[in-house]
Amino acid sequence: MADLKYEADTSPEVGELDDLPAPLPEEPSESVTGPGEGTDAGLLDRAHALLAAHPVADGYSGLPWALRRLPWFDLELGESAVDTDVPRMREGHVGALFWALHLPDGLTGDRAVGATLDQLDLVKTVVRAHPEGLRLADNPGPVTDVRHCGRIAVLPGPAGAAALGDSLGILRSLHGLGLRALTLSGAAWASEAGLTRFGEEVLREMNRLGVLADLSGASSETVRRACAVSKAPVLCARSAARALRPHPANLPDDLLAELGAVGGLCMVPLTAEQTGPSVRDVADHLDHVRQVAGAESVGLSGTYDAGTAHPQDLTDASCYPHLVAELLRRGWSEADIALLTWGNVQRVLREADFTAREAQRRRAPSTMKIAELDG
Repeated sequence: MADLKYEADTSPEVGELDDLPAPLPEEPSESVTGPGEGTDAGLLDRAHALLAAHPVADGYSGLPWALRRLPWFDLELGESAVDTDVPRMREGHVGALFWALHLPDGLTGDRAVGATLDQLDLVKTVVRAHPEGLRLADNPGPVTDVRHCGRIAVLPGPAGAAALGDSLGILRSLHGLGLRALTLSGAAWASEAGLTRFGEEVLREMNRLGVLADLSGASSETVRRACAVSKAPVLCARSAARALRPHPANLPDDLLAELGAVGGLCMVPLTAEQTGPSVRDVADHLDHVRQVAGAESVGLSGTYDAGTAHPQDLTDASCYPHLVAELLRRGWSEADIALLTWGNVQRVLREADFTAREAQRRRAPSTMKIAELDG
């Protein structure tokens, strides 16, 4: 990684998980310290206690697009037409989540830009309509503040690369409206061949703004080049282990290792298609990603309301305690669970924020055009 990335890694502002609560005290007779110890009820109780201290920062929710088809909804009272509402997020101890702005296949150009703006407007409208449960947050400080106020932090993104219309000016405008992450796939400058010169310029401008690069579904060459070019951590918002399930969005071990080496984050989705039909299958992927990429490079992505089927016992946003109970059964430590659910996302947000502030001191907004760089 470049020098600026190393500055971010060694800065006290981004190197400490100072917003994490102190670990829960050890329970001499009932704490779970190894695989198979404790009853199911005891494990679930302990999972709730851990999540109360270290809530879930969910990497992907398809709620904005799902809400477009509903004539009326109330997320604070509860909404049975979707998988995600405030009561279920509180039951599942969700403290923050990314609301995806991805579009149906086939939308390109001005239509893609307009549809993304519509979704951003919808996100803000929905959050304003539910002030007791939801708050917008676009960097680590507000995310922590929102949590301390008893609300759930909403971070807009990732959006699809088509939302830019091949314009860095549109990228800056979307960031000004709250966009927090962009998926680097599905564009001429981020294809199977990797990032073009303009694609690399897009990534540098994202670093300058503090927009996270999402590499889920991107080609192997794009993932490798993004890891090499980006001065801020990259993430895969919906990727599991290809070694366990050969889904195209899942990552092979060499890319998982490369992601871990640069401090990136693989957010494992809770979908039957990518991870399997049971809680144990999801836990298998989390075990594998932790082993290959490291405990500081694994996170969770509910992928609720995205049109996918979910494993048994993980059917909506209230179900995270069941997954954490399974990890406790397998002997995961409290420290590793705290990183998985909350700490790793906060680190990535802090490093991206610090990198952006440093880059803005050194680099003016880019005025490059795709025709000038890619011909």
